[in-house]
Amino acid sequence: MIPNQYLGETLSPNIRHQENQPVLDVHKLSVRYNGRLALDNLTFHLHAGERIAVVGPNGAGKSTLFKVVAGVLTPSSGEVNIYGSGPRGHVCIGYVPQRSQVDWRFPVTVADVAMMGRVARLGWLRMPGRKDWELVHSALSMVGLDDLHDRQISQLSGGQQQRMFIARALAQEAALMLMDEPFAGLDLPSREEILDLLDKLKSQSVTVMVATHDLEEAARYFDRIMLLNQRMFGFGTADIVLQYDRLRAAYGERLRQVDEDAKEWTVADTCCGEGETNGNAH
Repeated sequence: MIPNQYLGETLSPNIRHQENQPVLDVHKLSVRYNGRLALDNLTFHLHAGERIAVVGPNGAGKSTLFKVVAGVLTPSSGEVNIYGSGPRGHVCIGYVPQRSQVDWRFPVTVADVAMMGRVARLGWLRMPGRKDWELVHSALSMVGLDDLHDRQISQLSGGQQQRMFIARALAQEAALMLMDEPFAGLDLPSREEILDLLDKLKSQSVTVMVATHDLEEAARYFDRIMLLNQRMFGFGTADIVLQYDRLRAAYGERLRQVDEDAKEWTVADTCCGEGETNGNAH
């Protein structure tokens, strides 16, 4: 079914934000799975309205990082705080999953999915009221899906499916949005629609973290880039992070076909485990 572990019993509308604290503050975070190190000693913080691209090879720990930030995975060591307190219980965290993780046959409509964001605010025992439905339809209108509100989710295109989950986060009134490979498998017009929505979110001071394999897109459209492969190989603007030495350290043999004069590289790695992503080393 639709992953919804980010909503429901672990969430509480009573957690208060400490407005003088970063939206997200991660300190010496490490995660182990069955003795295997998935994330190693990550430290960083984000502020309101920032747009962050998280890049790295398959298995780098991008999805693991998002699960820890969302509060559904407990770190082995270190701390994660959202506006000054641990992530579990926050209703301000929105999540846009990888489309491959969703059972699109599940019998819910576009409006049902968007309303899941309001359930996070209301709790499971309260019925949505007029205001909640107004917020849901406003969110669907913002992402261009209001006329498809009664459509079963499998009948949407890939781009529409991603916009539906953005609408859920908008209805939830999320301050921090985690988007796991939102551009995977989308054509250029659909990608541009998602990027336009990211501009709107930035104008509303929503902080966005996007896991992506497209390094050129990360450099062009995001404020800062996190280069991740278990540990952090760089975090900053594209001109600082997307340097050949850092990319080589993070991607290893996946980084190849380097033209030293043109400073061009090819990464043989995508979200689907095949194909190539191109870019320029700085």
